[in-house]
Amino acid sequence: MRKRIRLGFNIDHVATVRNARGDDYPSPSRAALIAQNHGADSITVHLREDRRHIQDQDLIELKKKIKIPINLEMALTPEMLKIALKLKPKFVCIVPERREEVTTEGGLNLNYKTNYLKKVIRLLKNKNIQVSLFIEPSLKSVLMAKKMGSDNIELHTGKYCRFFRQGNNLNTRKEFLRIKEAAKLGNKLNLGVHAGHGLNFITAKKISQITEISELNIGHFFISESIFFGIANVLKKFNKILNR
Repeated sequence: MRKRIRLGFNIDHVATVRNARGDDYPSPSRAALIAQNHGADSITVHLREDRRHIQDQDLIELKKKIKIPINLEMALTPEMLKIALKLKPKFVCIVPERREEVTTEGGLNLNYKTNYLKKVIRLLKNKNIQVSLFIEPSLKSVLMAKKMGSDNIELHTGKYCRFFRQGNNLNTRKEFLRIKEAAKLGNKLNLGVHAGHGLNFITAKKISQITEISELNIGHFFISESIFFGIANVLKKFNKILNR
């Protein structure tokens, strides 16, 4: 019997709504506390270089207020490394970041700044921070992540979710198999295998059926549904769907 799959709640877009008016509400830390009290296993936040949603102060508040782990998504930059080493979250996920993108568009290019990436992984692990690399679901990327010393990988599910929404059954099946094979290899290499991006109730259920995946991280859809039904109820539904 597989282990209970973990569910990470990304609160970035609570901050997006707050920042639209430049006010102090809605509070990302309040959203995190509600999630913590209703079954979330971790809180994911992406501190972007342009601070378009989560702010530095949000990280400080989260560190003080919540008891479940913080998963800090960050770009591969000296500024973000300095913040991570000071905050010391339980998890760091290194992600690609372009200023002009609306959202993360794909996995890390592991052939870019390779030596610096290895150094960052080493420095984070020296502080007992578990490191994950956000990668495309390819066998080559999984092997490279292991070689670089990462503890975990997070497989990018964005393409799969897009094909699913489009009703493109052939490409949906192909992408699902890519994710499954990458997850199997990651598990074989003793990497923690996580997945995320673009997931909703249906696609999260399907991806959760890949037994090698131990964690899902969901954000935009989570916040969107919570507008209508509330964070606690959305978590309840995800828990039921994922048989948690």
